[in-house]
Amino acid sequence: MPPLTCFTAYDIRGRLGEDLHEGIARRIGRAFVHALGARKVVVGRDCRASSDALTTACVEGLVAGGVQVLDLGLCGTEEMYFAVTHFAADGGIEVTASHNPMDYNGMKLVRAGSAPLDAASGLAAIKALAEGPELPALPGGGIADAAAARSAYVARVLSFIDIAALRPMTILVNAGNGAAGPTFDAIADELAARGAPLRFVRLHHQPDGSFPNGIPNPLLPENQPVTTAAVVAAGADMGVAWDGDFDRCFLFDHRGRFIPGEYVVGLLAEVFLSKEPGATILHDPRVIWNTRDLVDRAGGRAVQVRTGHAFLKQALRDTGAVYGGEMSAHHYFRDFMACDSGMIPWLLVAELLGRSGRPLADLLADRMAAFPSSGEINFRLDDPAAAIARVEAAFADRDPARDEMDGLSLAFPDWRLNLRRSNTEPLLRLNVEARGGGDLQGRVAEVTALILQSEPAAAPVP
Repeated sequence: MPPLTCFTAYDIRGRLGEDLHEGIARRIGRAFVHALGARKVVVGRDCRASSDALTTACVEGLVAGGVQVLDLGLCGTEEMYFAVTHFAADGGIEVTASHNPMDYNGMKLVRAGSAPLDAASGLAAIKALAEGPELPALPGGGIADAAAARSAYVARVLSFIDIAALRPMTILVNAGNGAAGPTFDAIADELAARGAPLRFVRLHHQPDGSFPNGIPNPLLPENQPVTTAAVVAAGADMGVAWDGDFDRCFLFDHRGRFIPGEYVVGLLAEVFLSKEPGATILHDPRVIWNTRDLVDRAGGRAVQVRTGHAFLKQALRDTGAVYGGEMSAHHYFRDFMACDSGMIPWLLVAELLGRSGRPLADLLADRMAAFPSSGEINFRLDDPAAAIARVEAAFADRDPARDEMDGLSLAFPDWRLNLRRSNTEPLLRLNVEARGGGDLQGRVAEVTALILQSEPAAAPVP
């Protein structure tokens, strides 16, 4: 088989029929077995139309390798993470393309203990074996229905909050016709059984792989107004929206305003530091000043980690950090197998609103004024390396603090930029942040002009 193009830095993602198809999925399943020496593997899938067939093929490869497959069926990626540890399995695979376009699919992989897989820890070996000669069949393979693991997962998620601290509240939830709906219903049912005074209004709740209301990616500005309008119409105290496999959770305040992910990271950092004073908090390098300021004020320790779920998860394990967050709305929790969850964050925020008695908008207003940020601006360029070099050269004589952990970060007294290539898409990503008196929009315009200088036909893309 020619080299596989669907392997990224920390997962599998590709265009259907070109980078990824059933034959490749079958080979990946078989390679997973041999690379990890696996005998018991958890498998789940999202609701995409192609996920059934890809999952079936992957499971065929696993079973042919002698593996006992624990089949979760339709579920979120975080349910797979949970089940791997819950069942003491040797690894797990979630077939999902999350928020990618309709003609994409992929897989997220973990090893025993729900630990991340990257090139050094097994992903490169899986790729090499999948590209190589047909692997031998092994006896003992089979499939067991493991959907009942959801009840234990719900109990773990709810263990993060004090249900007695919740106050009467209406919450608008938008599953985007992705995988979140059934899992959310299980959580909501258990909350009701425990007497939680929460009322939920559901939007686009049924899983539908044709995505009749568009690909579930609430990070895109054009996808946010439907949730905004629904929050306002419902008179909700808060809105929640998820991506396709609900490992990312996006929040809206009672006015329907979208809350950028970097401010949610700071908010959750404060929550955990109130529960565990002096704890370590992880953050990615893109937008950092608000989080660092809040962690410093609360007496915690802020540690920067390279963007990407495999890197955050490993750092969580290495540092013992209680929580880590990325501005892209991935939130990682030490006590959730050091993995990310899209259900735990909104529960924690609901608890915080109950304890404080204040609206989400009020809790964040001062922080957003003190540390404004641009949001992520994406560019599709012929030569992204040249664009990065131009930005670097243009500011060299201003003596910025420089950081190359993930792309290029340059920090000045009143503003800061991060410019990096995407790990999963052919994009160059820009983030700019400022201190309250800094000229954020002027800085964004200055850097954007440098990026587009040699490609005048190019423009920022969603």
